Amino acid sequence: MALNPSCVGTSYPLSRPYPVGPEAIRRFAEAVGDPAAVYTDQQAAQALGHPSVPAPPTFPFVVVARALDEVFSYDEIGFDPTYLVHGDQCFEYARPVRVGDRLVTTVSITGAKNLRGKDVLTLRADVADTGGEHVVTLHMTFVSLTAVKGGVGDAASR
Repeated sequence: MALNPSCVGTSYPLSRPYPVGPEAIRRFAEAVGDPAAVYTDQQAAQALGHPSVPAPPTFPFVVVARALDEVFSYDEIGFDPTYLVHGDQCFEYARPVRVGDRLVTTVSITGAKNLRGKDVLTLRADVADTGGEHVVTLHMTFVSLTAVKGGVGDAASR
């Protein structure tokens, strides 16, 4: 499998809607070690001006990860996500993700290159609610370690 640089500019269809529930937000906040009541308590959220419980700032990656599974299944990309390193990520928010949202993601490939034997893929993920309101955009860089000479994905090492 070789990374296909001609995939840059490709956008993929909307993902299936991701329903954001209070339990998913609570578990994520716990996983990242954020005990703030705003992520678990409706009254605490409203006291801070939120209409419902908001998600921690990096929660949208959970939503986008499901869309990435779909994108990585396209063979024409040639990117092996079996062993990858999350090289970079940033979020551009229009508003917080919150309980009750049903979010859809559009993923686009913005870069594909090979650096020192490692495939590097950069992606943009636009997350909106099912009504079309933009919520957040993620910019991500992934490095596949399977392209490393002698690595799992290196056919020459077999």
